[in-house]
Amino acid sequence: MAVTHELLETFTGKRTQEMPDPDNEGKTLSEEVDCRDIKVKFTCSDTSIVHERSVNVCFDEAGRYDSAATLIRVAEVATGVENKIAVGVITA
Repeated sequence: MAVTHELLETFTGKRTQEMPDPDNEGKTLSEEVDCRDIKVKFTCSDTSIVHERSVNVCFDEAGRYDSAATLIRVAEVATGVENKIAVGVITA
């Protein structure tokens, strides 16, 4: 079983969050919020199961975003997703 991953966003430390506008029914408000994760889509080639989740990013010793370490972390999470699909915890 092989699980691949696709980063759904580029880490900037910020994310736009939408919420219902309490003063205007059917409208939304947007605000920029701090974040320390990225959204990732995992796809199993054997079962066609698609699983999306957030993965915490990695920082170096100086506190700067470390993209290489983050990709390693995403690959580790992909292994966990693969195991969860194999035992039936994550299903279609």
